[in-house]
Amino acid sequence: MPDNDLLEPSVDPKTRAIGIRRVSAHNEASTRTVMMVREHVLVTDEKGTNTGATPLEMCLSSLLGCEGVIINRCAEAMGFRYRTVDLEAQGEVDQRGSRGVHGVRPYFNWVKLKIRVYSNESEERFAKLTKNVEYRCPVMNLFRSADVQVDAEWILLPE
Repeated sequence: MPDNDLLEPSVDPKTRAIGIRRVSAHNEASTRTVMMVREHVLVTDEKGTNTGATPLEMCLSSLLGCEGVIINRCAEAMGFRYRTVDLEAQGEVDQRGSRGVHGVRPYFNWVKLKIRVYSNESEERFAKLTKNVEYRCPVMNLFRSADVQVDAEWILLPE
C-alpha cells in the first residue's frame, strides 16, 4: 500500500538513472591521504599528525552534506519554504575494532543527528519533509543498512 506522505519521484521510476562517482587518492606511507574529487582536494589524517579530518569524521561530514542536499530537494518538491538549516552529527566508535580486536566492529555503533530547520511552515508539513528526507538520503540509508543506529532529532525553529 503506498504511503501518501512520500513525495512522488522526481525522475521516471521505470528508467534507470545510473551515476558513477570517481575519487583518486595518494598516500605516502602515513596516516595522511590526499584525495581528488573532480577539482576538489580533500585530506584525511588521524589525530596524531592532524592535517585533516579523520576518515570517520569525513563519513559524518558526508552524512550532513547529503542531508543538506536532500532537505533542499524535498523542500523544492513540496514548495516548503525555509531560510537555513544547521546540522550536527556525532557517532560512537569502539577503536578496538579498527585495531583488529575480533568481534568489535570497526565502524560506528550509533550516530546522532541534530537538524535545526528555520522555517515558518506548519508542524505537519515539517513532519512530511523529515519523513521524505530520511527515506531518500543515500548516506543515511547506507549507515542504516550497515546496522548503525541513526537517531535524528529534527527541530523546527521560526525564521
